Amino acid sequence: MAHLLGGEALHLEYPTKVVFDSVSLGVNEGDRIGIVGRNGDGKSSLLGMLAGTREPDGGRVTVRGGVTVGVLDQQDTLDDDDTIGHAVVGDRAEHEWAGDARTRDVIAGLLGDLPWDARLGDLSGGQRRRVALARLLSGEWDVLFLDEPTNHLDVEAITWLAEHLKRRWSPSAGGLLVVTHDRWFLDEICTVTWEVHDRIVEPFEGGYAAYILQRVERDRQAASIEQRRQNLARKELAWLRRGAPARTSKPKFRIDAANELIADVPEIRDKVALQSLAVARLGKDVVDLLDAGVSYGDHTVLRDVEWRIAPGERTGILGVNGAGKSTLLSLVTGTLEPTTGRVKRGKTVKVATLTQRLDELEQHLNDPVRVVIAGLRTTYSFGAGSKAQELTPGQLLERLGFSSAQLSTPVKDLSGGQKRRLQLLLILLDQPNVLILDEPTNDLDTDMLAAMEDLLDSWSGTLIVVSHDRYFLERVTDQQFAILDARLRHLPGGVDEYLRLRAAQDATASRPASAPTSTGAAPGLSGADLRAAQKESSALERRIEKLQAQIDRAKAALADHDQADYVGLGAEMQRIGSLETERDELEERWFELTDAIG
Repeated sequence: MAHLLGGEALHLEYPTKVVFDSVSLGVNEGDRIGIVGRNGDGKSSLLGMLAGTREPDGGRVTVRGGVTVGVLDQQDTLDDDDTIGHAVVGDRAEHEWAGDARTRDVIAGLLGDLPWDARLGDLSGGQRRRVALARLLSGEWDVLFLDEPTNHLDVEAITWLAEHLKRRWSPSAGGLLVVTHDRWFLDEICTVTWEVHDRIVEPFEGGYAAYILQRVERDRQAASIEQRRQNLARKELAWLRRGAPARTSKPKFRIDAANELIADVPEIRDKVALQSLAVARLGKDVVDLLDAGVSYGDHTVLRDVEWRIAPGERTGILGVNGAGKSTLLSLVTGTLEPTTGRVKRGKTVKVATLTQRLDELEQHLNDPVRVVIAGLRTTYSFGAGSKAQELTPGQLLERLGFSSAQLSTPVKDLSGGQKRRLQLLLILLDQPNVLILDEPTNDLDTDMLAAMEDLLDSWSGTLIVVSHDRYFLERVTDQQFAILDARLRHLPGGVDEYLRLRAAQDATASRPASAPTSTGAAPGLSGADLRAAQKESSALERRIEKLQAQIDRAKAALADHDQADYVGLGAEMQRIGSLETERDELEERWFELTDAIG
């Protein structure tokens, strides 16, 4: 593979900190490199040095002659008076850019919902970010540097971006380097992972899942003193290896090695124990939305919503911007009354919301962290049964990545990720029994996301999550719903099913009124055919649920199986594999039917 660019003995330091010390690395033709590490360890600085936007204090960066470099950093350099169209395609004639398939793909994938002639100064920060990304992807580059490209993108746009980058930067074409906290995105596109830590850059083969496997093995062999971080990585590996309900593409790494490393790691969450505790704390009634709808004049935001939220339920909500997610959450919290139907709440329900704003910290901006937690209770219980733990606020802060020195830091001087974690802690310590997380992953690195997930695993209340971070959504929730055409729809197939439904929805919307509908999965069944499809779909849902319950029970029973009985274990694993294959086949048929029913 041809060498494109590289850094030799790179050194970078600030007055109080050495960030990199004699780091040498290179980018070859076909490399798609994901850069991970804790906030403040130098990921963006490394990207800037290699891209030529930042000078190292020592060493040098070399670029092969003729290689072109494109950069998306976190700075907004767009001209407020420019239009979207001119910012993306410049002065190119319309027939020129409209005839370019790649440019059309970029515009449709990122800017399809924005007016082409809109003034940039009138756009939101997220919309401007999408324009900057579209402008970059419309150009010709041999090496592309992307710093947090998925910020402000929804699940559909992130999926589109992953497919676009995989097509464009194939194993034989160009190079790609990306800094992102989106672990699904890393796993989907990266062939190499660089971990930035302790003034070095450590390379790993493969995407995020393979990186986690190798990191756990590295830590085990080195008897790492970072015991907490090591255990979190092993727990995350266990989730990746065993597979989440909504994940259809399993991580591609050495199965035998993974099984050995996680042999003694228990299930991520003891659902039975958590649910029984949640029932005890909440009672049997949480929040029921009964034929609820919300309208503003002639505009209907939600209609016919039937959702009975159960104690201990962990639900993810999907939908495009403006679909009504915030309205749905307002119905749950009680800050909005439905215009039709009704909302029924249990007597013991106590709802708390982690919003994208940091309102909970406004009164503490000038206080050190230790002052903020000084007035809290002495200890708090987390977990259930024999695994219940009594933790002090300081211990909980440590679990969320705060060091002892940071306890003396004023809240206003904390980073965005630190404020987000402190905000979550204050909400949890108020001990709500229904927790709503609205885009909770902003400003958090992958290690801190793992720490937050670990804390939520032992939280026994009802959890509702709205997030564009697909990995986080699948990791902390057990089921997903989507708002489509103002209705709330259950997604047995998770995020993948949502993307199929949205693609079908877009295809229907773009089809000319006179165009005939195609046979197969397209909507259009009627009469006896429609009734038969609905009946089969309902039967499939019940069968899929039963199969999933069988699979869950069989996996739980493996923990009690004689580990020396290799033949028995192998037979049981084969049986589980057969059940999972049958479930996947039934889900595919269910997808076809739901598309046909419409």
